[in-house]
Amino acid sequence: MKMILSLLSAAMAVTLALPAQAQFAKPEDAIKYRKNSLFVMQQHWARVGAMATGKIPFDAKQAQDNMEVVSTLAKLPWAAFGEGTDKGDTRAKPEIWKESVKFKEAADKFQIEVAKVNAAAKTGNLDNLKTAFGSAGSSCKACHDSFRKD
Repeated sequence: MKMILSLLSAAMAVTLALPAQAQFAKPEDAIKYRKNSLFVMQQHWARVGAMATGKIPFDAKQAQDNMEVVSTLAKLPWAAFGEGTDKGDTRAKPEIWKESVKFKEAADKFQIEVAKVNAAAKTGNLDNLKTAFGSAGSSCKACHDSFRKD
């Protein structure tokens, strides 16, 4: 049953992500969409990170549940970095549009690393989670360093 739900979630995420850019009436809508999806993803990611770093006790079910959410959301924000979304209420650096291939590679790498953390969470083993989380965290940081202001 879990496998069916996971596949359904993944299919829904892909379905939502592909036409997302075409659905934005204004660049501000795309910026809001990506900021909100990144914010919710970060909230769930932080819960798993707190377990991986020992700040809160490890709860295998909570890690799995939170990583399912992160895995779905990790596919969504990228369609909202379209033309005209480089201005306004955003911390996105101009390099996203100047180095779009590099940005896409970073987004793809992040999604691959998130899938590894999700798989590690499903093992119920804290050591597996810690290892996968560290690699994914590095890919997240690298993208922020290159493409996010602050």
